[in-house]
Parts: sequence; C-alpha cells; structure tokens
Amino acid sequence: MIEGISAITLGTHEMARAVRFYRALGFELLHGGEDASFTSFRAGTSYLNVIAMPAERRWSWWGRAIFYVADVDALYDRARVAGYQPASEPRDAEWGERFFHLIDPDGHELSKEMPWQPIGRMSDEELGAVYQYLTHLPNS
Repeated sequence: MIEGISAITLGTHEMARAVRFYRALGFELLHGGEDASFTSFRAGTSYLNVIAMPAERRWSWWGRAIFYVADVDALYDRARVAGYQPASEPRDAEWGERFFHLIDPDGHELSKEMPWQPIGRMSDEELGAVYQYLTHLPNS
C-alpha cells in the first residue's frame, strides 16, 4: 500500500539559481547547496530534491508539484518580494482550497495550496458546518 510521497526530484541547469529560488520560498536546505550537483530540501514530512542536469538535457511540461502551506497569501507575497512573478494570483478553488501557481527558474510548475479557507473567509454557513462537526465529535 502506498503511504505517501517521499520526495520529488527536479532537474536544473543552474543549481545556484535553483537553490536561491527554493530557499527564498522558505524551503529548508538539508543537503547540498549552490555548488552541489544534488540538493535536498525539507517539504513538510517529504523532500524536494534538485539534481544538476547537462545543458543539452531539455524537458517539456511534465506535470505539477503541489505543496500545502499554512498561508497561501503570505507565500505569494514572499515570492513577489524575493523578485519572483507567480503565474497566477491566489484564488479560492471550487474544491475548497486556496492556491496559486509559480514556475521555478527551470520551468517546473509548482502549486501552493492551503486545504482549509482561513476562518475569516468562511461564510456563516461554512462556520456553522464546522461548529456542528466539532461539537459532535466523540470524546477521546
């Protein structure tokens, strides 16, 4: 049975640029760094790895890495302050998450999502549903 994703590994043509990008977004550097051929960052309980690839190696759109974050809007602002231009502004999705997309310097698409709307953005109906759920949990 699959229990989760251990790591995602992305290729880069410029390790120093990739390391600066992910550190600017708040990823914790665990191994490697700007001069390494392989770098690993903490991504919650998983890992984001970056591996140096030769300049002649090209890739096309491969998919999207999605990361949960505590505050989508704060990370969006952090990316912009660091000089990066997200591909979209934060928005609420019909499936209940708030998200935005960001393309890393090597063209990999990343999405930052927050699984619950902040309480301040919930409607009275949504707050009532949360209240009903929480007040009917069995005692532990």
